[in-house]
Amino acid sequence: MQPSLNACVFIVDDDASVRDAMAWLLRSRRVMSELFESADAFERMLNDKFAGPQAPAPQQAGCILLDVRMPGQSGLALFEKLIDNGLSDIWPVIFLTGHADVPTAVDSVKRGAFDFCEKPFSDNALVDRIEQALALSEARLTVRRQSAGLTSKLADLTERERDVMRLVVEGLPNKLIADQLDISVRTVEVHRSRVFEKMDVKSAVELANLLREV
Repeated sequence: MQPSLNACVFIVDDDASVRDAMAWLLRSRRVMSELFESADAFERMLNDKFAGPQAPAPQQAGCILLDVRMPGQSGLALFEKLIDNGLSDIWPVIFLTGHADVPTAVDSVKRGAFDFCEKPFSDNALVDRIEQALALSEARLTVRRQSAGLTSKLADLTERERDVMRLVVEGLPNKLIADQLDISVRTVEVHRSRVFEKMDVKSAVELANLLREV
């Protein structure tokens, strides 16, 4: 899967020359970026947009280029927070690291970081990995949207429709479903039709496959 056109790379590095060079390189690939001079500045942006129980989850594909060592909060400390709030799953993290920090970066990959890139890095190789991270982010967001849509469809079913759906998925014919629920076959047929319509499926097999994603 290719990343969407509005995907964004968040560059978090205290070195302005690194930020500017990466932003220019990404523009040459038609990839948007946002620049942050510190982990604290990036965290403030996250808190403004996504903090609180009512805050929306990110809908934009993205990845984070994160320097390991910075004044103030380190990249590693920020990464731990991204793990805790689930953002590292939505926006994969690529660490930018000096030679001395490579073992630390390797450990971070084991903790869930997408990759690390040692400075000085190959521009094209890094952008290739960024594009792969953005594609992964887009794929994960797509799965989340599909899951949210499925949850919404299930919530729209009545209790009786859920009962019928469960037995349909088990493979029972309408007559046996009617017997188990103590309703008429005609009523089963009506509920079955409504379940298929609400769940946007055309067969019991399709319905069963859809429910496996829950």
